[in-house]
Amino acid sequence: MDLRLLERCRQGHLEAFGDLVSRYQSRIHTLAYRMLHSREEAEDVTQETFLNVYRALGTFQGERFSPWIYKIASNLCLDFLRRRRHSTVSLNAPIGPEGDIPREIADETQLPEDVALAGALGLDVQRAIDALPPKYRTVIVLRHIEDLTYEEIAEIMVLPLGTVKTRLFRAREILRVSLARSD
Repeated sequence: MDLRLLERCRQGHLEAFGDLVSRYQSRIHTLAYRMLHSREEAEDVTQETFLNVYRALGTFQGERFSPWIYKIASNLCLDFLRRRRHSTVSLNAPIGPEGDIPREIADETQLPEDVALAGALGLDVQRAIDALPPKYRTVIVLRHIEDLTYEEIAEIMVLPLGTVKTRLFRAREILRVSLARSD
């Protein structure tokens, strides 16, 4: 079905692209939110993912659309994480054109998504996943939250199957040790 929609998109049928967006938007947003823990950044990644897909429709040569779009989204998430690591902002610095507006920081500790996530996965488990290095967090999210196969993860991350299995093993081991300490 995805390939038919892609072919219709290539022929200029915008409603077909809208159908692709409808099919994948919530899944891509969920992946981005679980990777970035920021609603705004997840929305940005979701939008940027579909922009990239639209721009690259003519170059898609794969047989399966799902791994391709997940690869685009997960790479964008990793880019956001890299940029986040390097950007710092003074919390005391005023903002505005004349520097006369005090900076206000939103309290996102009790977002509905956080409450639901804490209830579904358990706060300790989510904190342990959040603490994983990005390369391990990505495989955990793709495997256990997005329920992708090892082969799909390997395709998305452009890694050998053995590397995916190794990263999953190491990520699970880190989680096991981390969760054992929190008991």
